[in-house]
Amino acid sequence: MSDLRDKTLFITGASRGIGKAIAIRAARDGANIVIAAKTAEPHPRLPGTIYTAAQEIEAAGGKALPLVVDIRDENRVEEAVAEAVDRFGGIDICINNASAIMLSGTLQTPMKRFDLMHQVNARGTYVTSRACLPHLLKAANPHILNISPPLNMDPKWFANHVAYTMAKYGMSMCVLGMAQEFAGKVAVNALWPRTAIATAAVKNLLGGEAMMNASRKPSIMADAAHAILVRPMATTGGNFYIDDEVLAEEGITDLEPYAVSPGTPLVPDFFL
Repeated sequence: MSDLRDKTLFITGASRGIGKAIAIRAARDGANIVIAAKTAEPHPRLPGTIYTAAQEIEAAGGKALPLVVDIRDENRVEEAVAEAVDRFGGIDICINNASAIMLSGTLQTPMKRFDLMHQVNARGTYVTSRACLPHLLKAANPHILNISPPLNMDPKWFANHVAYTMAKYGMSMCVLGMAQEFAGKVAVNALWPRTAIATAAVKNLLGGEAMMNASRKPSIMADAAHAILVRPMATTGGNFYIDDEVLAEEGITDLEPYAVSPGTPLVPDFFL
């Protein structure tokens, strides 16, 4: 399979950033995209809504179903999956992209933020995967792809933001377990960027415009995700892919076009 034409992708957090970039790349093939995200109204610091994302997806050649979904609510996730199946006839791919972040130490992390990160990252990924799996198991080439890092037990990745690391690694542990549980039935993998990616989270939380200029565009993650998702399910599973390594496997080694500011030194991402 070389493209995602007529495939249905259920993508959490697809109203902006990496999730939207993956959606638009799939839409260029003629895919159906379920935008499962919370943003229905414009936000002053977070550009885009599920409806503006739907317009971009359809302009790119896909079909879009924008759904207001808080993945902390398992009932709403189940309803959204049912709506997606009713609209498109099934689900072929689940992308667990939605994530919450707070890079703070133990004493600086309120339990409210601890709970948010675990409810969105680890639990939300589990809930969404669980809701999609009965339909994925009926699909011709089913994939689950979590936007989460390789499991690196170096203490330096825990010391300064243990709550975030625990929550993010929860997504990766879903890959580790589900890949084995559904081996030969559903390909379950993770994808993570080599460098910072120019998203609203990077701009607002990690360093503003200077950090954005030291990042790559979300399109590198979209192209890497596409390369994984068109692979036969039986040939992949349980992998913690890195974006540039996936593209190198596809013969793409010139990554300068993905740079926000070509020539500017890039900032490496966490956990690598």
